[in-house]
This record gives sequence, C-alpha cells and structure tokens, in this order.
Amino acid sequence: MTTVIRQDDLIESVADALQFISYYHPKDFIDAVHEAYQKEESQAAKDAMAQILINSRMCAEGHRPLCQDTGIVTVFVNIGMNVQWDCEMPLDDVINEGVRRAYANSDNVLRASILADPDGKRENTGDNTPAIIHYKMVPGDTVEIHVAAKGGGSEAKSKFAMLNPSDSVVDWVLKMVPQMGAGWCPPGMLGIGIGGTAEKAMQLAKESLLDPIDIHDLQARGASNRAEELRLELFDKVNDLGIGAQGLGGLTTVLDVKIKDYPTHAANKPVAIIPNCAATRHAHFTLDGTGPSLQTPPSLEDWPEITWEVGEGVRRVNLNTITPEDVKEWQPGETVLLSGKMLTGRDAAHKKMVDMINAGEELPVDLKGRFIYYVGPVDPVREEVVGPAGPTTATRMDKFTRTMLEKTGLTGMIGKAERGQVAIDAIKEFGAVYLMAVGGSAYLVSKAIKHAEVVAFPELGMEAIYEFDVEDMPVTVAVDSKGTSVHQTGPVEWQEKIIAAKSV
Repeated sequence: MTTVIRQDDLIESVADALQFISYYHPKDFIDAVHEAYQKEESQAAKDAMAQILINSRMCAEGHRPLCQDTGIVTVFVNIGMNVQWDCEMPLDDVINEGVRRAYANSDNVLRASILADPDGKRENTGDNTPAIIHYKMVPGDTVEIHVAAKGGGSEAKSKFAMLNPSDSVVDWVLKMVPQMGAGWCPPGMLGIGIGGTAEKAMQLAKESLLDPIDIHDLQARGASNRAEELRLELFDKVNDLGIGAQGLGGLTTVLDVKIKDYPTHAANKPVAIIPNCAATRHAHFTLDGTGPSLQTPPSLEDWPEITWEVGEGVRRVNLNTITPEDVKEWQPGETVLLSGKMLTGRDAAHKKMVDMINAGEELPVDLKGRFIYYVGPVDPVREEVVGPAGPTTATRMDKFTRTMLEKTGLTGMIGKAERGQVAIDAIKEFGAVYLMAVGGSAYLVSKAIKHAEVVAFPELGMEAIYEFDVEDMPVTVAVDSKGTSVHQTGPVEWQEKIIAAKSV
C-alpha cells in the first residue's frame, strides 16, 4: 500500500509542533523537576527550580516561550519506503517553510536566532531557518517525525572525544561535566553517543535526548545491556558532583542520562555528550496521508502548584540611585530584587562597544554606574512591553569584561551561569558585581520589566541594546565585589555534603 503525504500537511504539522513545544514542557520533564524540587536541600537550588516550574506553568497558560532562546530547530525524519510525496518543493524546503511559519506566528512570535555566514557577517536569516534535518528510510507507509528546538547555551556545552578503546567513558564524562559549567541550565538531561564515527556519535547523543525521562523505571528493573549500566552509573556519579540547579550547588544536576551506541572501528571509541537544558523542547508526530498531525494540549493539572516568595531579609535595590560603594556590601549568594533602569547587551553589542572603545569612539550609551543585562529578548505581542527575556550565558562576555569595567565605569552585570577566572579577576579589581538570573524562567523574568526601548544598535535585531525599566526583578549575587563566586563555592560545599551523607 502506498501512502501519499501532502506538502501542506507536513508544513502545518511542523509549524504546529514548534509552536507547541515553545510553551509546553513535556510532562515527564515537569514531573522530574518537581520531584527534584521536593527533595532538594540546597535553598539556592530549590529556589531556582521553583522559578523554573512557575515559569513553565505561566508559559503553558499564556502560550509564550519557555525561554527567550527559542532554539535552533532539529528534525529527525523517518520515511516509510512505501510513501510517496505530493510536494512542489524539495523536502528540506517544505520542512523549513513549517519552521518559518511557526517562528513568524503573530500570536506567539518566536525569536529568530539563526545567523548565516557564521564566520563572516553573521547575518540573521530573519525566520530561524534553516533547520538541521536528518533523514532515515525505514519500512512502512507512514512518515514519523521528531521535532526539537535546541537552545544555544546548552548546545555550546557539547563535548566530543575520540577515546582509546581501553579508556573509561565514565571517567571522561565525569571530567567533562564540571568543565561544562552551568551555562546549559541544569537540571536537565545528558545525551551521550558512543561509537560509529565522530559525526555519528554526535548524532546519537542528540537523538537520545528525544527519549522520555525514565531513569527511575530503569533503576527499578535493572540494566539489561552495557548502555543501561552506564546510564545508571553516570546518573548517580554526575549527581554526586554536587553541581546542582543552575550550578549553585545541590543534590540534582541531571534528571536522566540517555545513551545510544553504534558499532565502531576497532581502533576507535568516539564519545559525545550533548546536554538538554531546562527549556526541554521536543515533540513527535506521524503523517499517514489523512491530513496534518497536530499536537494535543496537556492538562494544566499536570503542573504542580508552586509558589516562590523571597525571604524577609531580601535586599531591595534602586538601580537609579545605586553607587559603586553600595555593591561592596552585597554578599555571595544573597537574593537581590532590582528596580529601576538597566541596559541590555550581549555578544554582538559587546564586540561593537569594545571595538568602538579601542578606536577611540564615543559609545552611544553611558555605562558609568549602570548595570547591563545579558539578554536578547523575544519580540512582544499584544499588551507586552517585551517578550520573554531570560538571561544568556555570561561566560561569552568574559573576554570583554575587563575593557568594559575599566573604560566605561560599569558597576554590575546580570546573566546566567558562572563567570570565568578572567572575568572574576576583573570584577574584583574594579569592585564590580555579577548577578545571576535563573536560566529557564524567561517569561517569569519578563513580568518584572515594565518598559523597554531600543537605545543603541537597532541593526543588531534581538542583540540591540535596550533600556529596561524593571520592578522587583529577582537575582542572586553570584560574584561579589571581592571576587567570591558562588559557582565555585556552592558545588564544592554540596559535593562534600553528598559524600559525607553516603559515608554514614
């Protein structure tokens, strides 16, 4: 029997799936985070997970993106060998048309993050195309499609090695995970590919992340093969590292470890790690020739009722009157509520500003005494002043930090995850401060923004410099003016606690 798959059915199904996953977490992910939240003993990690769960419910209710980074689209297409296509365009173009329509949906505009000419002009394609597409021919008369939207912060933490055949995969993974830092927004999943060739191992790792979270089922029934043995061992040992939610130190770093393997050459053992972040976004559908395959909305009852309140001792800060002397009182790990005006800027804006400084040119904005938020927000819809506006990975700005602090008088920076030592040293030298907002809570953060306008570099699109007027935006002091980093102290403290508890 031959099945005919129509072009418009595929386009509509891809567009629907991408809209769906932009605001609905998979239920297995919500359940896993909630379980981790309930057993977490680190207050900082527990607060971070609370914000992730609250943000997730808000996005499900409001149909707005879980994260300001709405991802690079990856599509796995399994084509039945009895299928025929009723298409006017090549299949890549059909899928990319679905992506284009999803990201331009006026009810829920998604951020276009894809740049052409990646080592040259790096110009935004404007519609988040092209997608990364993998095809496989399989028996049958249907087309099975998995769609994912992968955040750049977690993708940036991917690791690969060509190990010797006798090398330990566990040892290598345990060495790599601490080097990944917190830019992948744990807690999440680790996808691991073993075998094949270099590119096959990476594909296996990415594909493994499509599987549901089921580590507790595996623990209950026990391993039946080597890959499952590795999953169980790595799940325990990675969590024993104490990295915790957002890298702040805690009991849960990974919610599951997924492993796929493939036969390889006798001289090789290729191994790849790709993490999935707190914005876990993937969906599956099957086309059988009867029309588009659309996603079924979950019940809001699937989301736990979580409340998060700042403590009585929280520090409230007016950014319009803050001085460099004031920040010297702030303590590592302290919760701060920010109100007032801040500037934004990320990679492209920082490079442009540093180039202007080096050329002796005047900057279009005065940064003296100001705070800058590393963010590229989603465009607003309806009554919003700005779309979801969570933090981007701060380490990418490390190489610009010394120049920015020394030449502009900048007082503070806000982003996600840890800072590298070069940035920490500059923060300490100039008495500045770095604050961490929770990655994976973009819609929640955006509710604290009461006004937003572009004030410089509009040609950079989502990387333009904005001025935000915020009210009670929650952040954590991640690097204080003395150079103490909670991303260094927290995991060490919790690794020691975990080891001590297990030795009792």
